[in-house]
Amino acid sequence: MSQTLFTDHDIYLFREGSHFRLYDKLGAHAIRDGLREGVYFAVWAPNADRVSVIGDFNGWNPQSHPLGPRWDSSGIWEGFVPGVRNGDLYKYHLFTKNSGYEVDKGDPFSFYWEISPKTASRVWDLEYAWNDGEWMKNRHRVNGLKSPMSIYEVHLGSWQRDPGEGHRFLTYREMAAALTRYVKEMGFTHVEFLPVMEHPFYGSWGYQTLGYFAPTSRYGTPQEFMLLIDSLHQNGIGVILDWVPSHFPSDEHGLGFFDGTHLYEHEDTRLGFHPDWKSLIYNFGRSEVRNFLISSALFWLDRYHADCLRVDAIASMLYLDYSRQDGEWVPNIHGGRENLEAIDFIKRLNKIVYEIFPDTQTIAEESTAWPMVSRPVHLGGLGFGLKWNMGWMHDTLEYFSKDPVHRKYQHDHLTFSLWYAFFENFLLPLSHDEVVHMKGSLLGKMPGNE
Repeated sequence: MSQTLFTDHDIYLFREGSHFRLYDKLGAHAIRDGLREGVYFAVWAPNADRVSVIGDFNGWNPQSHPLGPRWDSSGIWEGFVPGVRNGDLYKYHLFTKNSGYEVDKGDPFSFYWEISPKTASRVWDLEYAWNDGEWMKNRHRVNGLKSPMSIYEVHLGSWQRDPGEGHRFLTYREMAAALTRYVKEMGFTHVEFLPVMEHPFYGSWGYQTLGYFAPTSRYGTPQEFMLLIDSLHQNGIGVILDWVPSHFPSDEHGLGFFDGTHLYEHEDTRLGFHPDWKSLIYNFGRSEVRNFLISSALFWLDRYHADCLRVDAIASMLYLDYSRQDGEWVPNIHGGRENLEAIDFIKRLNKIVYEIFPDTQTIAEESTAWPMVSRPVHLGGLGFGLKWNMGWMHDTLEYFSKDPVHRKYQHDHLTFSLWYAFFENFLLPLSHDEVVHMKGSLLGKMPGNE
């Protein structure tokens, strides 16, 4: 029996590039209406000739449950599969006749994935009884630009390990108690999590994101991650999530070459391949891709009550020649190096976030002198609320590294950032990036010995 969650208006917004609640429509959604019980599946794959749902409920058989293309040429395939239950594993099997391309893909809108290195999506509901109503009502006081912010940056997999059981990861539930207690004792106002979104390669710390609507299953279920955020909120601590719209990994089960074409990424590698991270770059000029990314941003603010999004690697999005030599990049229509489509996407992202969630903040990790990063869009800015001051960070750490005898000759490292301190709404970070790759801990950067 056919079933759809899409209205004509949904399709209109989807094509226009202004449907920002796609997580309510695409993906896997349970249907229980008294007559039927099962799951409605929907996936965007406009260039596929056949799409079916495979999973542990049908023996992973591509012939069992085909999806049908919508009549409106939106490229969305959909269908209702009876008997599928919460927790069942699934993928989409796609076949493209012209190229002979045949592949099994995870669901771009999956709420929960198998634990890596396994790659299937999991049917999952996001029901949770929140207890942070007081925080949500008053968080504008903590998140406001005039409020003090002291942020504790955390990678959940390495913050603390269980001393027994082979030093396993702590679960979200365990961290709800231990991390909340520690952060509260230390007096921080916010916790910033390195990307918790599902990622295939643990060593990327989450910055090679693949599941844009799912917290990583390495530490527990979506509800257990909600519990962690809920615990922090109940103790007066805000939650900042790192979010990575700049690039994504090329793993076969992910977004890359999704339906036998370069659907999410640019086909031209001068635009669609990142030379530093060996990853794929989104086609920000495509309406459906903007839908996908902005829906992801809103999803974490909506369903997970996140207070701020720290947006990663903005500089790599702004410049077409970022980390490229002459001949390795394509100028914009005016012959310049600015990525006009990415700039438009960033401005739209910030406008939408502040329209719907005015008591939150977006924070830019932007490492160049691009003007007005944290100024409103209507004044010509990019629209972020805050910007990391990377120059201050490097100057301060350089000063720390000098022997006290020589520091009187190095005071310019401490004073130089005052020249531009009020050009943006700056945060002063001591980032995780400065203590990795043999750079040494903050203590290790100091002269002398322990």
